[in-house]
Amino acid sequence: MPSADFYLIAKPRFREEPLRLVCELARKAYEKGVPTLVLARDAAQAEQLDDLLWSFDPDAFIPHQIVGVDVDEDEADVLIATPDADVALRPIVINLRDAAVEGAFERVLEVVPADEGARGPLRERWKQYQALGIDVKKHDM
Repeated sequence: MPSADFYLIAKPRFREEPLRLVCELARKAYEKGVPTLVLARDAAQAEQLDDLLWSFDPDAFIPHQIVGVDVDEDEADVLIATPDADVALRPIVINLRDAAVEGAFERVLEVVPADEGARGPLRERWKQYQALGIDVKKHDM
């Protein structure tokens, strides 16, 4: 049964740099050997995440790439997709976009901003996943 995990940003290190949480989630998936797709909001966010995945932890190496950039995408453990990229979902999807993920996945990870005003759409997304019969959980980060 698919699941949706909502990660609520609370810790100062994630408040200051929310994409750091995305890096941590991608690292956990990589360490478990699970192919991951990150759905970036736009090309700028994809580039920012690409850069951060190289530098967020000097001891971590997470093979990743932005969809459509030179290398064979099947070789990258973590793919970063911009909205215009046509790419198949992977077992884990980290969703940074404004809409719920549709399609076949094992887990979707939703990053919830610290700003209370930005959480309204994510509450609706929670309900959408529940309506689809997806197991939904919340994690305070």
